[in-house]
Amino acid sequence: MEGSSSDKLIVVTREPDGIATVTINRPKSLNSLTRPMMVDLAKAFKALAKDNSVRVIILSGAGRAFCSGVDLTAAQDVFKGDVKDPETDPVVQMEQCPKPIIGAINGLAITAGFEIALACDMLVAAKGATFVDTHARFGIFPSWGLSQKLARFIGPNKAREVSLAAMPLSAEEAEKLGFVNYVVDQNEVLNKARQLAGAIMKNSQDLVLRYKSLINDGYKLDLRQGLAIEKERGHEYYDGMTPEQFKKMQEFIARRSSKKPSSKL
Repeated sequence: MEGSSSDKLIVVTREPDGIATVTINRPKSLNSLTRPMMVDLAKAFKALAKDNSVRVIILSGAGRAFCSGVDLTAAQDVFKGDVKDPETDPVVQMEQCPKPIIGAINGLAITAGFEIALACDMLVAAKGATFVDTHARFGIFPSWGLSQKLARFIGPNKAREVSLAAMPLSAEEAEKLGFVNYVVDQNEVLNKARQLAGAIMKNSQDLVLRYKSLINDGYKLDLRQGLAIEKERGHEYYDGMTPEQFKKMQEFIARRSSKKPSSKL
């Protein structure tokens, strides 16, 4: 296991099994983000995206919060300056990361923390964890996608309630709405995230990366356009396969079908 020292505010741990864990490590401040932390978080995801030994990334927060948003004591540093630089924008780097990202939501996910959760591909949340959007309450303009993504995930009426009234969204309700994948006991959040990562890693890495891209790109389009890119990429995929690759696919399917599948996650 390779890791960063515990005094770092963004801790990256790579494990031999192909899982990397990124931890927002400022628990005394409920993992609120300073500008340097945002830059380090962006750099972490950019590096992991290029690391061939990493197949799945888990993002978590230390202590009792996932991320309580931006540290408003340094608001000007965060909201002005080079914030438009995609290289130092953690949400941009998460969205550009080809690897599946599982958010392990152990507690509060507030505003920027909510937006970081929205940038994950799947979410495992602790019982009692809460998502809160305080943009309207504090006069902060959303810039990491909350105003657009949330309505697409949970429906526009519920999104308006969450954002315009700053109404907390519980993990339990978020699961019912399809935003959160699993709600588990607090001490089981990381275990469940690892279990989900393990299920992903049993599959073809190449297809997992292509499939994630296809789902995420298609979700930004209407159904007709999404079906068109699926057809186009499918033709490109099969046209590029050699007879040897087709043979390996058939052998892989034969081996898997001879084993009893496990439906338990």
